[in-house]
Amino acid sequence: MADGSFLAEVITSDGVIAADELTARLHITKIELARAFGLSGDAVSKSARLKTRATQRRLRDGVEIMNRVLPWAGSLAAAFAWYRSQSLPSFGDRTAEDLVKEGRAEDVKNYLSRVAVGGYA
Repeated sequence: MADGSFLAEVITSDGVIAADELTARLHITKIELARAFGLSGDAVSKSARLKTRATQRRLRDGVEIMNRVLPWAGSLAAAFAWYRSQSLPSFGDRTAEDLVKEGRAEDVKNYLSRVAVGGYA
């Protein structure tokens, strides 16, 4: 990743998160991608659905969270594993994945910002 940004690597020139690129980088199927982001299979496999504001927001939120975790996770695989499985005590031990699916990505991003400046998890 040239600039260290995972987000920059999966976004197209017209600002769309590319599901094909994202699945390739994460080494998962589109169905697994849909599950990880709380989307339907059609949302990530049909071009018209992929480009909707709701689908793009959910994908962008998840990618931004993994992008923030990537420097200390050490690899994209580890960042994705953290996103999917790390219990967050501040949120009743729900994972970032759980919270993104609930529409609470901003809460996760705020949490990561607090941790980054030495706050408590």
